[in-house]
Amino acid sequence: MKLEGGCQCGDVRYVVDGEPEHVALCHCADCRKSSGAPVVAWAAFKTPDFALTAGNPSVYNSSGSAMRHFCPRCGTGISYTNEAYLPGLVDIQVATLDDPDALPPQAHIQVAERVGWMQHMGELPEFERYPG
Repeated sequence: MKLEGGCQCGDVRYVVDGEPEHVALCHCADCRKSSGAPVVAWAAFKTPDFALTAGNPSVYNSSGSAMRHFCPRCGTGISYTNEAYLPGLVDIQVATLDDPDALPPQAHIQVAERVGWMQHMGELPEFERYPG
């Protein structure tokens, strides 16, 4: 499977070519703080399956061996590596794919740290656009 993606401003672009090891929604506090969102969708690929095609992400060591890669211009989170816990893998943020529907989540992870109100999101009313 070959997929392309990138940041909001377009400075950083990447390609993944292979099958993901897993696709999950992460609820950990570290992901929340780095994204400003209650949950982040990740897809883990073998490191050789990931390649930058444009730009040079900045890297932030968010905790121990956790390295978060993001666009230095617009701040979009692109990928995550952690050789201590996920050796040989690079996690990409699924929402940065040009076609995020290509990798639907298979599981929720780190739910011990989930924001309480996230457990009931499916019960909220939905609107196709901003309600008037």
